[in-house]
Amino acid sequence: MSVPPESPVSTISALLLIAPGCPHCAGMLEGLGALVKEGRLARLEVVNIAVEPAVAQELGIRSVPWARVGDFHLPGLHTPGELRHWAEMAGHEDGMTAYLADLLATARRHEVLERVRADSALLLRLVDLLGDPDTALSVRIGIMATFEEFQGNETLETLVGPLIPHTSHVDARVRADACHALTLTGSARALPALQACVDDPDPEVRETAADGVELLERAV
Repeated sequence: MSVPPESPVSTISALLLIAPGCPHCAGMLEGLGALVKEGRLARLEVVNIAVEPAVAQELGIRSVPWARVGDFHLPGLHTPGELRHWAEMAGHEDGMTAYLADLLATARRHEVLERVRADSALLLRLVDLLGDPDTALSVRIGIMATFEEFQGNETLETLVGPLIPHTSHVDARVRADACHALTLTGSARALPALQACVDDPDPEVRETAADGVELLERAV
């Protein structure tokens, strides 16, 4: 996913939690402070959790440094370049999609689940990632595992429409993933698209679609 062009002025705010004796907190403070000076962050709030432990308790944070840039949570040490990247993405339309992909790629799927449970509209961001042939395998696996958490929930049925175009994507892996995701929705509305893929030129797509047709036909 492409990085948005740099902007000299930002309305994004950041929060940084630090503590005495933390070896990496100074680096995070310096990196985020530089972004405020550059105008890439509008505001930076710094909290010493040794003085105000309630802030960390409220956020469920047990180790520092920990930062929140816009809606993105960034635990641990991050380079100035990484901080600049997330400050830019926080103000970008596709920023949350990139963030969810990063969470899945770095084995933080539990955070994706928490966010999706709080806002089911984020599932559409995962559908977008499935439709991108450049999405890494680890991210694709994480997306399917996330969808499986909602299997049997009517929330997944809302994804049928957005998933169907992916079944005709030029990339066979995208088509196969779309067929599997459509099967997980459990919706009869997914059947026509799956049936159309039973004759797909790719064997994995054909098998995935056939399995999906069989499961959905038994369900209805």
